[in-house]
Amino acid sequence: MIIDWITGNSVEVFGAVAGIIYVILEIRQSLWLWPVGIATSAAYIWIFFTARLYADMSLQVYYVLISILGWYWWIRGKWKGDIGNAEKKRMPVSRINFKLGIILFFILAGIYTIIYFVLYRFTNSPVPGWDAFITSVSIIATWMLARKIYEHWWLWIAVNSVSVILCFMRGLYPTAVLYTIYGTMSVVGLVEWKKSINGY
Repeated sequence: MIIDWITGNSVEVFGAVAGIIYVILEIRQSLWLWPVGIATSAAYIWIFFTARLYADMSLQVYYVLISILGWYWWIRGKWKGDIGNAEKKRMPVSRINFKLGIILFFILAGIYTIIYFVLYRFTNSPVPGWDAFITSVSIIATWMLARKIYEHWWLWIAVNSVSVILCFMRGLYPTAVLYTIYGTMSVVGLVEWKKSINGY
């Protein structure tokens, strides 16, 4: 029975496992998080499409694109000098400043408003408000991750908490479990990245 369920939900199971690996690599600040993230997002494009969570599906497309950009930024920040004769230097974790925080807040508000309007008026999404919230906050959080800004972990904690409820309501039980694990791991990431800032 369990094997039959896994076989019938193989894409979702793959996405869940790859997603856990992704967050582990994110906590460790490993460059490998980006290719794993691309594979995870590809799986979830299909998962969210079949669940009619259209904003979340579109978000996965964005994840693929920002993962490519983040991979480039982290590589550029990781190497000092040319790669052939390079001194390894990890891209430093940074803190958000007030000006950037205000800019990102207004961008977030704008993205949320647009996504909510589109979902409410033009799709059959059963939860346009929550779907728009998860999508807009995740867009900002992923950009902050690509720039290695510490406070992105707080946004992931909020997104994961809402996602657990939403996925459970839509019957995506493995994904609900995944987001529960994500939420726990986001707290771990918050602590571990703080050590990098303090130079532990």
